[in-house]
Amino acid sequence: MPGEVLTTGSAGTTAAGGEPAQSVSSIHILFMTGVHAGALAAPLWFSWSGFAAMLVLYGVTGIGITVGYHRLLAHRAFRAAPAVTRGLATMGALALQGGPLRWAADHRLHHFHSDTGRDPHDINRGLFYAHMGWLFYVFPKAYDDQRIRKQARDLARDPYLIWLEKHYFIPGCALGVLLLAAGGLSLFLWGFCARLVLLYHSTWLVNSACHCWGYRSYEHATGTNNWLVALLAFGEGWHNNHHAWPASARQGIERWELDVSWILIATLKKLGLAWDVTMVKPDKAAARGGVLLRS
Repeated sequence: MPGEVLTTGSAGTTAAGGEPAQSVSSIHILFMTGVHAGALAAPLWFSWSGFAAMLVLYGVTGIGITVGYHRLLAHRAFRAAPAVTRGLATMGALALQGGPLRWAADHRLHHFHSDTGRDPHDINRGLFYAHMGWLFYVFPKAYDDQRIRKQARDLARDPYLIWLEKHYFIPGCALGVLLLAAGGLSLFLWGFCARLVLLYHSTWLVNSACHCWGYRSYEHATGTNNWLVALLAFGEGWHNNHHAWPASARQGIERWELDVSWILIATLKKLGLAWDVTMVKPDKAAARGGVLLRS
């Protein structure tokens, strides 16, 4: 249920671009409070099965975000068989970070307006806002639907992605119910709450830490490369590389920049399940320090 409407100039409003003001989302705040409380309570109900469920589901849903929502859907950095595309999108939905179209739309806007007033998680509004505060503000529904249709109209051609956009919470919440039924409170707190919180903050660190701390290989691009975030988020921490080459399926460009998501994409390609894979080839002689290749 919407709360107070922010005044012009406050975090979440749109002094830039003439967008409508946002309102505080009480539902988002309550959900995040609840899931974080569950994660804090998890050690009181520790079990090795719960801990294992957290690790396995962290990997499955994390790859759903990094490979599925991000590199496949938001950037179209590669193409995949319909079953693979929908499978990855479903894995991403299990992370409860929103529907695939909204996620892609917000991320595309981040690249179009990086570190400016129209960036959905503009770092200039503060570290907390860029990390998670931006999630607590919502646009009016009519405007939000229009914004998503405009930014993700290519994804709206797939009826399954449209269904998942509207009902992304169903697989995510069903997983929570299944964990509770199968293993009781321990499995639920670790496999659902703790796993979500760990993955949330790993994802959000890309928006916050990777716009503050780290090194920059490409001075013309925003963001920084942060090895810790890259380890936590399956290669997403090479964020300066990503802003320099958003269309590249490989974000860990140097040999020592471990990119687990890229390893999976390359494996899918070898199996014939992915094609038209775009990646950057470093070339110091090139104007931007590299060239994009598609194979």
